[in-house]
Amino acid sequence: MSTTLSSQPSSPSRHYRLTIDCDARTPGFTAVYLRMGGGECAFIETETSHALPKLLAALQECGRTVHDVRWIVVTHAHLDHAAGAGGLLAACPNATLLAHPRAARHLIDPAKLVKSATAVYGEERFAALYGSIQPIPKERVRALEDGETFELGDATLRVHHTAGHANHHFVIDDPAIETVYTGDSLGLVYPALQTRGLFALATTSPTNFDAHEARRSVDRIRALGETYACPTHFGATTEIDGVAKQLHAWIDRAEAWVEEAARGQDTVVEMTRRLGVAWREAIARESNERNLGFGKAEWALLATDLDLNAQGLAVAAESKRNPRPPR
Repeated sequence: MSTTLSSQPSSPSRHYRLTIDCDARTPGFTAVYLRMGGGECAFIETETSHALPKLLAALQECGRTVHDVRWIVVTHAHLDHAAGAGGLLAACPNATLLAHPRAARHLIDPAKLVKSATAVYGEERFAALYGSIQPIPKERVRALEDGETFELGDATLRVHHTAGHANHHFVIDDPAIETVYTGDSLGLVYPALQTRGLFALATTSPTNFDAHEARRSVDRIRALGETYACPTHFGATTEIDGVAKQLHAWIDRAEAWVEEAARGQDTVVEMTRRLGVAWREAIARESNERNLGFGKAEWALLATDLDLNAQGLAVAAESKRNPRPPR
């Protein structure tokens, strides 16, 4: 298990967070944050059921038990963030799950999530990626509206709905330790890609990418004025302004690609292929112009995200071309 402890000097020592590296296949890829305040704990994100032993080990490492966990918080319902929520909640008898209202219903009844992901990956690959996904009892879920708060020890944390990446996404503002947990709304900031300069990438995975809302979400995070941003992919950064600037540029590019694709006649499959090429060419130009030195290892790290980004923009283009009638 790889963990990083952070306790800001300006905050009471009883308030701190632990970054838990949860992806056994690719270190520095997916984080879960263990937030401790007084005698209480909260997990922010859960990764998949494969991460459960690491999360429980992190509790033990900090001298805490499952009985100390008051909250389990997921920023949105995508499986790399929330697939492990049911298993973790079952292991923590006093915990309540906190989620966006649109995410909460999918976690209470994950059948649709499981069916769609299994159709994409097949049962064997799905199990390898995400393990088992357990339904969550409705009475153990609290859906949080925009601006609602929850308490941890003597700290107050507030959620802000941030659509753009997903319409069921929120971020968690944690002023007691000058931190905002950003899920995917502040993009991907992998440590392995920062060796020659800051590199942040927007994530436009299916099925709810909305460029306007994505920009608004980035700006809303910046406006909170916190010192630390903690994206799920991956770890705390203090370069919030720099990340935000890069994300705006990527979102602008993505919006232009969607507009162009929507004007054409390509199928979704053909659009996905073309958009995948566009992403790779744009990142290669960025790497060359800024001397980032991306090589085989860096491209391998980005491979899954670029495929998902291309798929997400293709879906957005198809939706723009054939909008659904209002309900």
